[in-house]
Amino acid sequence: MENNELRSLLNKLHEEIKNTKEVDEKGLAMLRDLETDIAALLERSDANPVRPSVLKNLEDTIRHFEVTHPTLTEQVTAISDILSGAGI
Repeated sequence: MENNELRSLLNKLHEEIKNTKEVDEKGLAMLRDLETDIAALLERSDANPVRPSVLKNLEDTIRHFEVTHPTLTEQVTAISDILSGAGI
């Protein structure tokens, strides 16, 4: 997995979340879950499998924000692409 690229995107996502003022409660909860999932992915070893819910959470987050927050959507999509490219 491209850990450096994923870490960079995670940092950008954290910054974007901090700068986003208009996010509904459901969106905030989704972003918190997403951050937790990505942090777990960065800390995991090859022996620990990725939870299937991680990709589902990414897809749900993309759908939720695609119209109202295109920058967040772009960053979440990039993270999803990296994970897909890594076979996750």
